[in-house]
Amino acid sequence: MSVDVDKSAQPPADAPPPQSLKAIPVRHYGRWVAAIVVIGLIALLGRAFATADVNWDAIPQYMFNADILKGLRNTLLITVLSMIIGIVGGVILAVMRQSKNPVTSTVAWFYVWFFRGTPVYVQLFLWFNLGLVFQYIDIMPIYKDEWSDFMTPFLCALLGLGLNEAAYMAEICRAGLNAVDEGQTEAAHALGMSHAKTLRRIIVPQAMRVIVPPTGNEVINMLKTSSLVIAVQYYDLLQAAQNVGRDSGVVVEMLILAAAWYLIATTVLSIGQYYLERYYARGSSRQLPLTPLQRAKAKLSGGFNRSAGGAA
Repeated sequence: MSVDVDKSAQPPADAPPPQSLKAIPVRHYGRWVAAIVVIGLIALLGRAFATADVNWDAIPQYMFNADILKGLRNTLLITVLSMIIGIVGGVILAVMRQSKNPVTSTVAWFYVWFFRGTPVYVQLFLWFNLGLVFQYIDIMPIYKDEWSDFMTPFLCALLGLGLNEAAYMAEICRAGLNAVDEGQTEAAHALGMSHAKTLRRIIVPQAMRVIVPPTGNEVINMLKTSSLVIAVQYYDLLQAAQNVGRDSGVVVEMLILAAAWYLIATTVLSIGQYYLERYYARGSSRQLPLTPLQRAKAKLSGGFNRSAGGAA
């Protein structure tokens, strides 16, 4: 069987090749305007600080001052200890909220309601001033002492920050536990696992993927919130910066120095949070995203390969 081909529909042999379409990108004038405005504002801010009467040499001079480093050490200590109390208390409260026991679930709900509903600054003052209504602390068979000797500035700061954080961590942990499918619990119970073992071996490891990211944010937020402990006379980074600034006459410079140390600490914590999130994402992502170091190496190797190809 032959097929007739319409020769008139075919292009002539000497016809020029078809030209490829050239895509013209859409112009975004708003982006240029926004960039110019932002650059202008940054330039004005830089000019304001450049012409201000700021002794910039005092910042590196006092960067590693003994009092500043002591305040930084106390800030990191109260942050770590408060987060430990917050995480442990949050896990316990989350399990209590999930309990079928109405007493424990109600107590956990009331705790979260109270500590989330009142400012941490008020809670710090409350712990600090309880000595006005309690003369002694009396735990009958264990401990008895005057309240003023027992409730030190360190303990006020620790209780105020740690107990408040436990309320927020309880909701984070509860959300992580609820994110695990109920079938996982049913399967574990069908295999004969106890409730505690199911939580420890099945539920909590899977919930960590949901719990870790907001927990990292809470650690960073705790580091900054710890500056409020100056209200209860705890010697932290902010208190040290104010004392050094008052004694040396460089008040604003020392506040800038304190801000610089907070930025350094939060940057280190952010890097740790990134790698911790990446670690717990292994079970949900088929291919993990490249780390900043891996992306930098890929770009460098890609640029090297292109330059080598061009030379060849």
